[in-house]
Amino acid sequence: MIRIALVGQPNCGKSTLFNRVAGYKTVVSNYPGTTVDFTLSRVSIDGKSFELVDLPAIYSLSSSEKHELFTRDYLLGLKADAIINILDSTILSRSLELTLELLELRVPLVICLNMMDETERKGIQIDIQHLRRDLEVPIIPTIASRGQGVPELFRVAVETAEKGQLGKNFPFSLDVETAVTKLVSLLEEEISEGLGLPQRLLALKLLEEDDELEGRIRKESPELIPKIQRLRQELSQGHGRPADVVLSSERHSLAMNLFEHVARVRPATKKMLRDKVDKYLMHPLWGYMFLALTLFTLFNFIFKFGSVVEGPLLGWFDQLAAYLASHLDQESLFFTLLKGMIQGLSGGIGIVLPYLIPFLFGLSLLEDIGYLPRIAFLMDTVMHWIGLHGKAVIPFVLGYGCTVPAMMGVKILRSGHDRFITAVLVNFIPCAARTTIIFALVAFYLGPNLAFFLYILNLIIIAAAGNLLSRLQPEVSPGMILEIPSYRLPSLRAVMNKTWFRLREFIVIAWPMLIVGSIILSLLEYFQYFEIINRIFSPFTNGLLGLPEEVSITLIFGILRKELSIVMLVQALGTTDFASAMTDVQIMVFTIFALFYIPCLATLTMLRSVIGNLGMLFAMVFTTAVATFMAVLFRIVFALLP
Repeated sequence: MIRIALVGQPNCGKSTLFNRVAGYKTVVSNYPGTTVDFTLSRVSIDGKSFELVDLPAIYSLSSSEKHELFTRDYLLGLKADAIINILDSTILSRSLELTLELLELRVPLVICLNMMDETERKGIQIDIQHLRRDLEVPIIPTIASRGQGVPELFRVAVETAEKGQLGKNFPFSLDVETAVTKLVSLLEEEISEGLGLPQRLLALKLLEEDDELEGRIRKESPELIPKIQRLRQELSQGHGRPADVVLSSERHSLAMNLFEHVARVRPATKKMLRDKVDKYLMHPLWGYMFLALTLFTLFNFIFKFGSVVEGPLLGWFDQLAAYLASHLDQESLFFTLLKGMIQGLSGGIGIVLPYLIPFLFGLSLLEDIGYLPRIAFLMDTVMHWIGLHGKAVIPFVLGYGCTVPAMMGVKILRSGHDRFITAVLVNFIPCAARTTIIFALVAFYLGPNLAFFLYILNLIIIAAAGNLLSRLQPEVSPGMILEIPSYRLPSLRAVMNKTWFRLREFIVIAWPMLIVGSIILSLLEYFQYFEIINRIFSPFTNGLLGLPEEVSITLIFGILRKELSIVMLVQALGTTDFASAMTDVQIMVFTIFALFYIPCLATLTMLRSVIGNLGMLFAMVFTTAVATFMAVLFRIVFALLP
């Protein structure tokens, strides 16, 4: 089957284009040995099927970012039969620099000139026929957000892949070409074939001091290394700049020349309101106020929507459970298994989805509008206090609604370092379920001031844990280079498609685990292992934390769903008056431990998909250690108080 890869620079509309044609068979894959995701989908055009690959955005094949390195390695491995290079036509000269590199791959290439409506609004006129003759590749103008030109683009891409049509290489300056020619003559054809790269591309990458390719040459033909270094040094001395900068400058110059040949820039049309709003949205004061209002509105939208929908859904499942209880033998194994399955279904439908769907919709909407990069820009300085970049604020804020969508929000972070630390810290955020425990126990029995104190304490612990994790996992992070895209009117279809693609990951990965875990816990109850479990964990819960022995099972159920900690507490203590069975100290200690310890099963499943098995295990150990330390500390402090 033909495989076509989508390649483009950030904010070129690549994902919008992909979501326009991707079907229900879309698969999010994880590249082996990395935390980088890429998306696959089977697409059919005019009866011809092909596989479409949405690769992470990349500025250049000479990249150091982890997610960009994956795209680079994928392309250098020549794993695609054709490449669709999506260009933001509003910044054509810069976009063409990547195109010039892709032409060196000698893979069939199709150019997608996206955002043509924005280009015309900015007064830029592009002679597409002229550009097509210059590059010798098909060029299709599109407006991906509206679907204009998209069918033609993929029809042409399939035809180009079948024909094997290649574009042309652009020669550099005479001295650069001389160095490239000399290096090509040194590289035997067997070497480039062994690496799976065209000789010219391999020579260019070696002159640019590509560490990976140079390492492979060093292993296969170590005698070539001194000669490569000498050519690189000659090129550098001739221009007074490093060789990689020389080649980058050459591409920049070629791209500018191409742009000047094919484009005319006229005065832009009258400025629209969206061109003026950044004066306020990025303001040092008003920007933060608008950001707070936006996040507050988003959070309330999610929480209100979830709370309104959650009650009726859970009520329906309660009615179903009551109906089955009245018509089936409650002592039978079949009823136990059925009850566990219903609890798992109700947890996904009644607890997670009401918060997850509006979160993903809101996130996709903010992303397509272009406001997410602005949030990251505003919060970058603040988040650096705990060793993270500005984009991490999105998962943190949404964690107050539900940790599962917050964990999915971690995937917008490109740095593996930031993804790992944020994924661990998000587990400390008091989600709606943990908020229920705080209000049902501390606020009700000990007063609202102590409940408010727990939220302040939570922020302090997150900041301290973030600094600790940043020290344990240091990474050179001089700052965040972030492109601020133009505001765009989002397409409802594109937003809904993006929401569905992200939602499906929970349905496929996390929900089955939630159901299986619920069934297992029902079996434990059926075979009367509760007392045994309580006895096993008694040294920890009763000895170390000073809690009643009966609460052990409630903390285990809390791993399935945090709400179950408070629900099972009624069954474990045999009363709804917790103050009659627990002291004030025990109520506080129980709540603090529940606030910080292992997240729910659905979150763990998503955590595993974000940072892998080892990362998930570390998060479990780390959160439990913090929860235990804080609970014991408060037990000691409260015991010393008069």
